[in-house]
Amino acid sequence: MAEPAAGTLPELAAVPWRPLADERTLRRTAFWWTLTTLSHVVPFCAVAVGLFLLQPLTFPIGLLALGHAWVICEVYAQRGANVAKPRGPQPGTEASERTALGLLGDLVGHDARDGYERTGLVCEPGTLGVWLVGEQGALLVRPGGRRVHCYCVRVPEPNLPRADRVAHLLLALRMDERGFATLANGAFCGARWRVRRRLPSAMRPGLDAAARLARARV
Repeated sequence: MAEPAAGTLPELAAVPWRPLADERTLRRTAFWWTLTTLSHVVPFCAVAVGLFLLQPLTFPIGLLALGHAWVICEVYAQRGANVAKPRGPQPGTEASERTALGLLGDLVGHDARDGYERTGLVCEPGTLGVWLVGEQGALLVRPGGRRVHCYCVRVPEPNLPRADRVAHLLLALRMDERGFATLANGAFCGARWRVRRRLPSAMRPGLDAAARLARARV
């Protein structure tokens, strides 16, 4: 097996079947997620409208069909939002957490560290969009700020402090952004507002700030 090129993540060698992430693959992913959403919504809407036209008294069943379609979409959005939610500190790790937070500040700067303390996410502009890196995954806000790709990716060492896990993912992202997006498992791709409403309120300002940066890059 060939050695990985300099500046690429060595883990890419373990997934040779995955195409390297770029604008084309991200647009294709967005298309398929949109198609999947429509495949869930359109049939239930058709059932609701068809039943009502055949017999208006069936409108309660139509409402149930519409509600079912909405719930399916919300479950997908919740799965996407879950990648950004913090796992939480482990008992007895307060001292190591403080040390890791200081090291993260050295890596990203004090403003970004303060943002991480408030939201649990580190904002990192990249070539594919604006990233929000958490301890269990990352959100990629695409240029324009309307669409978000949600990725689940974790550090193999589960006992690391939270800030250390974020730092590991951030370093991997800085080393090879396209490789990072290739290795990460996609959990959701859709409208930013759908992900935002499923995030904890403390995290929403971080997503809003990333969206403002992404809109400026159009």
